[in-house]
Amino acid sequence: MGDGHTHGRENAVRYALKVDSNQTSVISALEAAGCLVDVISQPVDLLVGVNGKWMLMEVKNPKGKNKVTPQQTRFFDKYEGYPWALVDGPEAALRAIGVVK
Repeated sequence: MGDGHTHGRENAVRYALKVDSNQTSVISALEAAGCLVDVISQPVDLLVGVNGKWMLMEVKNPKGKNKVTPQQTRFFDKYEGYPWALVDGPEAALRAIGVVK
């Protein structure tokens, strides 16, 4: 894209070998709900634009061994009260942005 921004789906392909297998479905669900999504990878996976606001998301595979890293734990503690979510799939991501209850 010529606008200088890296968009979620393009970036997701680049990081496909390093991300949880469900991240692509999370991105697709968020984009279908009208969100802007960028893969930022550190300290969390996604920057999500929803209704004129930003939210950070960390995607974990519910069947995987991956856990929140010490760096992520420090980040979540530091930014307590700010909009971020730990999600394990599309439904959890849509719940986090308020589309699904």
